[in-house]
Amino acid sequence: MKRYCLALDLKDDPELIKAYDDYHKAVWPEILQSLRESGIKDMEIYRVRNRMFMIIDADDDFSFEKKAKVDAKYPENEKWEVLMWKYQQALPFAKPGEKWMLMEKVFQL
Repeated sequence: MKRYCLALDLKDDPELIKAYDDYHKAVWPEILQSLRESGIKDMEIYRVRNRMFMIIDADDDFSFEKKAKVDAKYPENEKWEVLMWKYQQALPFAKPGEKWMLMEKVFQL
């Protein structure tokens, strides 16, 4: 099992943040199916104000390239990503076009 931790910001607007949270209470079934097919076993997103932290637990053969190929099979993925970008914003130090950024583990007990 592999674990990935990623970070991203939301636009700092309480109404947009609430809408984003609401969408994640009822994620589209095709999005969930695509996540599972790509090898993701568990995914959690946490938020403090507008900063988000995602934890992905995935099969040993999972890769983001494999996930992109699976995502391409579902037209809803592109619609979801476009919709989510209405609420999301890149981290201040992200490269152009970069969204969720992989975090580096610095400690483990």
